[in-house]
Amino acid sequence: MSKHLSKYLHRTMDKQAGIEHAFHRTKIVATVGPACDTYDKLLELVKAGVNVFRLNFSHGSHEDKLKIIEHIRNINSTEPYNIAILGDLQGPKLRVGEIEHNALPVVPGDVLTFTNEKLVGTKERIYVSYPNLHEDVKVGNIIMIDDGKIEVKVISIERNNDVKVEVIMGGVISSKKGINLPDTKISLPALTDKDLEDLEFIIEQKLDWVALSFVRSVKDIVILRSKLDEKKSKTKIIAKIEKPEALTNIRDIIVESDAIMVARGDLGVELPVERIPLIQKQLVRKCIHRAKPVIVATQMMESMIDRSKPNRSEITDVANAVLEGADAVMLSGETATGAHPALVVETMRKIIMEVESTEYRFNREEDLKPQAHSPSFLSDAICYNACKIARDVNAEALVGMTQSGYTAFILSSYRPKSTLHIFSKERTLINQLSLSWGVRAFYYDEEESLDDIIEDQIEILKERGFLKQGDTVVSTGSTPVHLHLPTNVLKITKVD
Repeated sequence: MSKHLSKYLHRTMDKQAGIEHAFHRTKIVATVGPACDTYDKLLELVKAGVNVFRLNFSHGSHEDKLKIIEHIRNINSTEPYNIAILGDLQGPKLRVGEIEHNALPVVPGDVLTFTNEKLVGTKERIYVSYPNLHEDVKVGNIIMIDDGKIEVKVISIERNNDVKVEVIMGGVISSKKGINLPDTKISLPALTDKDLEDLEFIIEQKLDWVALSFVRSVKDIVILRSKLDEKKSKTKIIAKIEKPEALTNIRDIIVESDAIMVARGDLGVELPVERIPLIQKQLVRKCIHRAKPVIVATQMMESMIDRSKPNRSEITDVANAVLEGADAVMLSGETATGAHPALVVETMRKIIMEVESTEYRFNREEDLKPQAHSPSFLSDAICYNACKIARDVNAEALVGMTQSGYTAFILSSYRPKSTLHIFSKERTLINQLSLSWGVRAFYYDEEESLDDIIEDQIEILKERGFLKQGDTVVSTGSTPVHLHLPTNVLKITKVD
């Protein structure tokens, strides 16, 4: 054992809650809001099963976010958890303005006027927060209001830049409701002025992940990446897929991003709803093939905002995301504003663990064989065979080391049956990997011989109760250690 090993064992087993061993491989992302923004409530959610907290920058001030960040970091420093923080940028979200009496009933055949002049909306004119609306829409284009509850069609574009629309599907328009333009290519940049301010805050606070809303092309990711690189930020990028244009550019977007979110809310408004299930399935599969984490989001357990039990369809929805192989499932209003934040997380965790307790996984390594043309072919081959051997020898643990995170992402993408433990000297990665399927991450920065490192790692896992005498461990690493080469070694160990 390394003489330095004791410093990695400061969190003893009796300090760890049982939740550490009731481990769900499909991770849970929870949105923070007024219902759960105190230290005690956040800790309660973590103990219920949360792996990543999402901060929605569409709501709240930076001061509010700062308090939440401090709470989460206190949890990480005093409890046996590595919880990631995700900052979700608002993006070019289009909305109507204030509506008179906060309610404007409309029926099919009504003619409304959208304007870029700020005013209180009436049946005469309604303010829309999109100065280029008159330039981008065309006569005949459909415009959706309030998640598609109300549908209007453009009938004329006036000389004063107002846009006249006819109501196709009626309802009640209330203040600040969102607008979707399924037939229109919007010209707004992916990063608005507000997003740039929020991004500055995210970089300053060194959040683990940043989600870019309404991604349309790989250029949107490249622009965000350049902003992060300018500040030497290690924050990783999640591309939110919620626009039809993103689907036509999806391969490049997945390659350029660090992770993907299937944001089914706006996607389900902009596309025919019957297409969403297959799109979700295809996106999950494409992300697994590229070893990129993928989150399934929106309305997963929405009925639990008010109720203490989910609908049966929601239970199936969560289970299907697990069966499809999603890295994570996400809660929005359920935890941010719901009546039972901890209960909804606990319920989601129980669904996940029930599915994961069955032999539902197919052998994904058969689909993900290393590609000879890939620049990472040799290390991919080691990781591929590590997962295959771990299954063949029924190994209790699969252990990897990483500096960039790539080894962790590729091992995770094979969805191995053995428990997956990743060690890294990069502290930022420890929390970031909380988003990846099946990964438990540990900080470790010694650079002795590879044999000593592997021995240390096994000893750490023994001390924390994840391994016992007689267990089989498959380890990956690289040698010479000091050169930090891509993974090039595979070793099988019987635990003493």
